[in-house]
Amino acid sequence: MQPFDLVLFGGTGDLAMRKLLPALYRRHLAGQIPPGSRLLGVARGDLSREAYVALVEASCRASEGSLDATQWPAFVERLHYLSADALRPDSFGAIAGFLAGRDEVTRVFFLSTAPALFAGICSQIGRLGLATPASRVVLEKPLGQDLATAEIINQQVGAAFGEHQIYRIDHYLGKEAVQNLMALRFGNALFEPLWARGRIRHVQITVAETIGVETRGSFYDQTGALRDMVQNHLLQLLCIIAMEPPASSDADAMRDEKLKVLRALRPITGAAVLAKTVRGQYRAGASGGKPVSGYLEETGVPVDSGTETFVALKAEIDSWRWAGVPFYLRTGKRLQEKVSEIVVTFEDVPHSIFGPSAGVQSPNRLRICLQPCDSITLTILAKSPGDGMRLKPVDLSLDLAASFKTQQLDAYERLLMDVVKGNLTLFMRRDELDAAWRWIDPIREGWAQHDASPKGYTAGSWGPAASSVLIGRDGFGWHGEL
Repeated sequence: MQPFDLVLFGGTGDLAMRKLLPALYRRHLAGQIPPGSRLLGVARGDLSREAYVALVEASCRASEGSLDATQWPAFVERLHYLSADALRPDSFGAIAGFLAGRDEVTRVFFLSTAPALFAGICSQIGRLGLATPASRVVLEKPLGQDLATAEIINQQVGAAFGEHQIYRIDHYLGKEAVQNLMALRFGNALFEPLWARGRIRHVQITVAETIGVETRGSFYDQTGALRDMVQNHLLQLLCIIAMEPPASSDADAMRDEKLKVLRALRPITGAAVLAKTVRGQYRAGASGGKPVSGYLEETGVPVDSGTETFVALKAEIDSWRWAGVPFYLRTGKRLQEKVSEIVVTFEDVPHSIFGPSAGVQSPNRLRICLQPCDSITLTILAKSPGDGMRLKPVDLSLDLAASFKTQQLDAYERLLMDVVKGNLTLFMRRDELDAAWRWIDPIREGWAQHDASPKGYTAGSWGPAASSVLIGRDGFGWHGEL
C-alpha cells in the first residue's frame, strides 16, 4: 500500500459517518493506511476542523464502542475538512489547494452524495485538472432512476475519468459471505458438475429486512425496492450464482461473465409483469414485539404513495446451463426476519428405491446464508435410527465465522482498500449497469401500464400473500415458510 489522499464528498452525511469513516478507522488500526495518507471530508456545512474531528470521533465511538487511545491521535492527524458546494464552482479552489503538489499520490474521490450532484462534482474535478492518472472516483448507488438517467450520469462522470478509474460500488459484493460464495463455486470441484439444468430444480434469493424506511422516507419514496435492492444487490447475487467459471480472477474476466448472465435474462414485459412479479407495501403491524407504523405513516412519505417496499419476481435465464430453471427473487422491508440467503434446491433422485414407508423424501438443498450468519448448510437425506428404513432430512452445516475464528472485515473496509489498490473486481462496469437497467425498466413500465399498485402486507409478515402464490404456481414454496 502506497500513501493516498481520499476526498470524501458528503463527508458529514449518514453513510460517511455510519460506515465509511469507522471503516477507515478500523483499517488504520490494522496498519493498512500507510504514513503520508490523508482523509479529507467535504460538505456544505461551515465547520472547523476541530468540529469535524469531534463528529467523526462520536461516530467511531458509536460504531466501535471505544477507541484505542494510543491509535486515535494518529488517525486524527489524517483527518481534514473543507466546505464546498457542488453547485458553486468557486468553492472547489480550496480542494485543489489541498491536493496541490501531490500528483503522484493515489487520489480517491468518494462521491457519497445524491447522484444529482455527481455531474457537478466531476465537472469541477475535471476543470481544475484534479483527475490525475493515479485518481479513482467511487460512485454510490443509486446510479440513476432508469437506463436513460444512468447513461447521463455515466457520460458526465466519464468526461473527467476513464472507465478504468470509475468504481461503481455495491457494498453487498464486499461482504465476506459473497466472497465465500465465489470460493464455493470456483474453488471446489464438488458442486460444478451439479450446477446446471437437470440437476438443479430452482434457486431462491432472499434479502429480507425487519426495519422500515427509518429516516430515509423522502429518498426511499423516489426509489422503491425494485431500484434500491433488485437492480443492484439481488441481480449481482444472481450473477455470481449463474455465471460461467471465468478464465481467471482478473477483474474484467469476472465482469465479462456476469454481463453474459444479465444479457441472458429473459425480459419481463407487458402482461407477463403481472404474472411474474409482485410488489407490496407494508401496513401497520409489529416488529420485534413492538407495534410499528405502516409505510404511508412514515416521515417524508406522501399519504397516497404508490412506492413498493417489497418485490418478488420470477427470473429466467435463456442459456444452455440454465434453460428451464426458475430463479425466484424477493426483498422487502418490515418482514418477519432479517435474512439474506441463497437456497439452491436440487432435483429428486431419478428413481427412489424406498417405498412410502420411508417417509417424505424431500430434495437435497444447499442454503448459503449471507446474514445474519455467514454459513453454508447442505440438507441431505439420512436413515433415522431404529428399526426400518425411514429417511429424514439432516443438515450438514458449516459456520464460516466459527471455523476461521477471525474478525470479519466490514464490506466497506474491503471495498475502500480495493479502490486504493486499483482492484476493480468487486465493482460494476458500465455495461453491467446498463444491462441491469435494460432488464429492470420494462418491469417498472409494466407496473405503470397495468396500474399494478402495491399489495398491502402486515409489518412483521413475509410480505403479500401474492408472493406465495407466485412461487406456488410452479409447485414450490419460499424457504423459511415451508
